Amino acid sequence: MIILPDRIEAAVQTLAPVMRRTPMVASRALSDLCGGDVWLKCENLQRTGSFKPRGAYVRIAGLSDDERARGVVAASAGNHAQGVAWSATTLGIPARVYMPTGASLPKVSATRAYGAEVVLSGAIIDESLDEARRFADETGAVLIHPFDHEDIVAGQATVGVEILQQMPDVGTVIAPLGGGGLLAGVAAAVKVARPDIRVIGVQAEAAAAWPGSLAAGKPTRAESMNTMADGIAVAMPGEVTFTHVESLVDEIVTVGEDLISRAVLLMLERAKLLVEPAGAVAVAALMHPDAPTVSGQVCVVLSGGNVDPLLLSHLTTHGLQAAGRYLTVAVTVPDRPGGLAQLLETLRDTGASVVDVIHSRVAGELRLGEVQVTVSLETRGPEHQDDVRAALRAAGYLD
Repeated sequence: MIILPDRIEAAVQTLAPVMRRTPMVASRALSDLCGGDVWLKCENLQRTGSFKPRGAYVRIAGLSDDERARGVVAASAGNHAQGVAWSATTLGIPARVYMPTGASLPKVSATRAYGAEVVLSGAIIDESLDEARRFADETGAVLIHPFDHEDIVAGQATVGVEILQQMPDVGTVIAPLGGGGLLAGVAAAVKVARPDIRVIGVQAEAAAAWPGSLAAGKPTRAESMNTMADGIAVAMPGEVTFTHVESLVDEIVTVGEDLISRAVLLMLERAKLLVEPAGAVAVAALMHPDAPTVSGQVCVVLSGGNVDPLLLSHLTTHGLQAAGRYLTVAVTVPDRPGGLAQLLETLRDTGASVVDVIHSRVAGELRLGEVQVTVSLETRGPEHQDDVRAALRAAGYLD
């Protein structure tokens, strides 16, 4: 079941006229962190904002005339939906995409804009997929699976081909891991050409189906899928992708939510790149105190950049908090003239910058003559936050 080089080369030829060769960008911040050269493979700059059109286009382009006439159907909350919509429209094939009722408005709008008929159905993606399968059974439309098909893996393998061409001396490739299509394809491409290259997959701790599946020796369903990295929140690996990952990938690691948000923030601030949480988990792995062992030049795959603007504001705040650069404290002050000013003077002396102040006389268990003040502050890191708390304690605001 391992994808052979001739099939990957066929995918390269299929995609050559329509797919972007995404740039490879050096990361000084990550290089300093790792003590070696780190480069970013920017699939967030691919058509539709992720690597997904590579596999979707190869899969749809390989359909027979009869299958094309029946159209295609897919289920997705985001990137796969857009990849299928763009690919089908480009090839002149009708497409229907089922999306959960809670899918973000920008992703729904983008999928429609790429030419697909969008049907909102199901509270979660599994329910949307059930509807897509039912539609396929009833109409004969071809179901385009997001990862578990050899054509999908061959299409994603073209990312690995480009990495080898752009980084001939690459020693380690780190890529996000959800259902496994991207990692399986990249591993198939690079391991055949260079078996010495280390290939590492990264999952979100809160949605990690692969460690248990690999331990069991077969795809196994994870119990929890609660992560901001919704693009890789896949409850169960596929058969095709499992074979590739089990055989070809050197290591699977997981990262927590704080690290993921910090990675998104790092890409914004230092690389000037907009990367979604799922696309930034490979960056987060290198930021981990127990980062995976790497060798030689390192390539980090940024798999996507489709972020709801409303979510981005929350991600940025979360990342700042995780990095010790944003602090919120709630204190009680006397309800008299000058009470708030005295608190703000204390904070001024610490060097913290006030972002927001909420003044309430009805919060919590306040006594008569007291008010609660919640202050949001910009700080310079964890040590500075400790200094702020110490100053507030010395002034009697905190216990």
